Amino acid sequence: MPNSPSSPECARRSALAILCERDPATKAEQARALYEAARVGALRIDPALALSDPGDLPGRPARPELVEPSSLKRRGMQSEAGRAVLLHALAHIEFNAINLALDAVWRFPSMPGDFYLDWLKVAAEEAHHFSLLSARLSEFGHAYGDFPAHDGLWDMAQRTRADVLARMALVPRTLEARGLDASPPIRKRLAQAGDHASAAILDVILRDEIGHVLIGNRWFRHLCDEASLDPHTTYERLAEQYHAPKLRGPFNFEARRDAGFDEAELRALAGLDDSA
Repeated sequence: MPNSPSSPECARRSALAILCERDPATKAEQARALYEAARVGALRIDPALALSDPGDLPGRPARPELVEPSSLKRRGMQSEAGRAVLLHALAHIEFNAINLALDAVWRFPSMPGDFYLDWLKVAAEEAHHFSLLSARLSEFGHAYGDFPAHDGLWDMAQRTRADVLARMALVPRTLEARGLDASPPIRKRLAQAGDHASAAILDVILRDEIGHVLIGNRWFRHLCDEASLDPHTTYERLAEQYHAPKLRGPFNFEARRDAGFDEAELRALAGLDDSA
């Protein structure tokens, strides 16, 4: 696991080093090892440590080619080629999610120790998802990088890099929460196509992502409480300030409730649900 000679025991410094790693498989392996080391106390977490942005984040391979979302064509899931494109898109999301979790660990100082351990856990689980999808993709004769992708998730990380409250509001509670809504219909279509192995990976991802969004809700509300801010009006303000994507249904209300959204938030979403 990469560590600085000046502070070899610091998990937050290690998170930055892993974020800089360009090889996806190595990044995933190191993210899982880092969480395990921090979980058992083999590495210390120093909330006071202030680290400098090395620039050119995150580390990533030369491929996939990053393009505008509008240029990505949707393909049906009845063919292996179409399912390979889908698996690649999901793997790209999970790769970005590893980076987002690691970025939260190193970037934001002076948070409670549990904040860093929570996001190290998220990074490890996203790494597991990436590994599952990569292995399944290889069974279709493809590898991560074979198809173009877009950079929407990391773009929001860039916009919120100076504001931990905005990061908690708009990455886990907005972008990742959209995955709670999207996973069940994708899983259903995979099963209908007879691809039960890929569908089973979606089950793992949805289960874990509920926990990740719950972590985002926990720390968003913690920060709101500390600053005596109303979470509902604060979220609306931040979504407008940082140009968050507009929410559209259908929504997975059960998963969102399990992930910590309160009834007022769910009622607001119900008003946006075009499937209702």
